[in-house]
Amino acid sequence: MSERVRVLVVDDSALMRKLISQILAQDSDIEVVGTAMDGAFGLKKIEELRPDVVTLDLEMPRMDGMETLRQITRRFHLPVIVVSALTTEGASATFKALALGAVDFVAKPKDSASAHMDQIARDLINKIKGAAKSKAMEIPALPDLTRVASKPARPRREPTKVVAIGISTGGPNALQYLFAQLPGDFPGTIVVVQHMPEGFTEMFARRLDEVCALRVKEAQSGDVLQVGRVLICPGSRHMKVKRLSQSDIAVLGDEPRVNGHRPSADVLLRSVAEEFRAQAVGILMTGMGDDGAEGLGAVKKAGGMTIAQSEESCVVFGMPKAAIERGYAMRVVALDVMSAALQAICGRNDSGRNNGSAVSGKAMRAGN
Repeated sequence: MSERVRVLVVDDSALMRKLISQILAQDSDIEVVGTAMDGAFGLKKIEELRPDVVTLDLEMPRMDGMETLRQITRRFHLPVIVVSALTTEGASATFKALALGAVDFVAKPKDSASAHMDQIARDLINKIKGAAKSKAMEIPALPDLTRVASKPARPRREPTKVVAIGISTGGPNALQYLFAQLPGDFPGTIVVVQHMPEGFTEMFARRLDEVCALRVKEAQSGDVLQVGRVLICPGSRHMKVKRLSQSDIAVLGDEPRVNGHRPSADVLLRSVAEEFRAQAVGILMTGMGDDGAEGLGAVKKAGGMTIAQSEESCVVFGMPKAAIERGYAMRVVALDVMSAALQAICGRNDSGRNNGSAVSGKAMRAGN
């Protein structure tokens, strides 16, 4: 980076303010320009110091993190990284914060001796840099997000396609939008790697399941790839797929990180390419870095369909951009027509033709 990323740390814990500042001081491209003990002080410091990125605790006195986030996004339009407690309540608040406009989140380190401290430090540094390059996004208006009361009976047939999605920064909101657009009788099956810390993916899957007609769950080894179902890879595991004589299943593993990630989109996409070949659909959506690019190339080489999310609809264009630049993306598709593209590709009987024509305007062939 040509200039250092200026960061303001907002947290009511003096220990946490010190710890986060020490972590960020490890990288010469980042400068902590100030700290604040609550939201009210944080807003004053933003006016004084004009940081590029804010790290924000959600549980604070006086002005809590949620109200602080609303003020930051409305008044200053700055990217915010939430530092979240690894609790059920913390996870719930984190997803609400992402819906309000936070760019990303990291799990809060318990102390400087935490077993995962090195990884938390790497994640925080990378996400600060990614946030500095991100752009404020307004996800297209969602349909009614009240809890889905009932879901259609699952048809007893094989999925027409196996759709593998790799996604990172900006992913929770983008996936919520996409899945809310897909019908309950979607004929494909979907497997997802969302870069997310361990402990958050189960609640993330539950939240998605509540607001869409598809069935969404955190994957377990042996889960069957079923029509109209979405499997979310757990944090800190890799996910592959396996074709068996009785049924096709997901398999979880603890192999080393790939591209710095576990779960890795590359691991999933390569597996789907190898097992399902022309029946595979690979998609890379918003996120920083290049995880998944080579996996998308494997899907294309195997005869499957490959899609990259368009730049204007990404919070961070890194992952789709890497695949496009390498010539691996057969289509570039905006988020608001991604569901139409998937329904056309997977052959939804009652609307495939219409959806195919709807996609043509915004789903463009990618240049090499």
